[in-house]
Amino acid sequence: MDLRVLNYFLTVAQERTISKAAAVLHLSQPTLSKQLKDLETELGVQLFTRGNREITLTTDGLYLQKRGR
Repeated sequence: MDLRVLNYFLTVAQERTISKAAAVLHLSQPTLSKQLKDLETELGVQLFTRGNREITLTTDGLYLQKRGR
């Protein structure tokens, strides 16, 4: 796992939306979404539950957030 991608994950978890996190990180939203999807694939778990307006962390996502800090 790349530390840069871990920082992306933590920012998304804090901002609760990918678009806000992308603005904070100065990335495009599609780029950030792809990085997060690749992270989920690498870890073999779903980190987020994606809703219409915001995302919430799954149990695995909460664990990674706690350990990532």
